[in-house]
Amino acid sequence: MDYKTNKAWQRCDDLVMLVYEATLGFPREELYGLTSQIRRAAVSAATNIAEGSGKGSVKDYLRFLYQARGSLAEVEYYIHLAGRLGYLSKEKREILSEAQKEAGRALQGLINYWENKLTPSP
Repeated sequence: MDYKTNKAWQRCDDLVMLVYEATLGFPREELYGLTSQIRRAAVSAATNIAEGSGKGSVKDYLRFLYQARGSLAEVEYYIHLAGRLGYLSKEKREILSEAQKEAGRALQGLINYWENKLTPSP
C-alpha cells in the first residue's frame, strides 16, 4: 500500500508544513519546548500513517492509525496553547486548526474503513 496516495497522510503532511512555517516565528527560547513539541506531534501523525501502511495486518495498521489520531490531538492542544501564549495570531491559529481538523476527519475516515474491514457487519 502506497501511503503517499492516502488522503489522510496527505492532509497530515500538509499540516506538518503549516506547523513548521508557523513555528518559525516562535520565540527562540521555545526551540526545545513548544516549537519542538508541536513539530514532533505533527510529524508523528504523518509518520504513523506511513509506518502502519507497511505492517502485515489490518490490526497492526489500525494501531498505528490510532497513534496518529493521538498525535493530531496533541497538535490541537499545542495550537491552543501557542495561541494563549501569544505565539500565533488568530488567523494562523484558525489556519492550523482547520488543517488539523481536516487531517483528523480524513484519518477518522481511514480508521472507519479499516475497522469495518476487520469486523464486517452481519
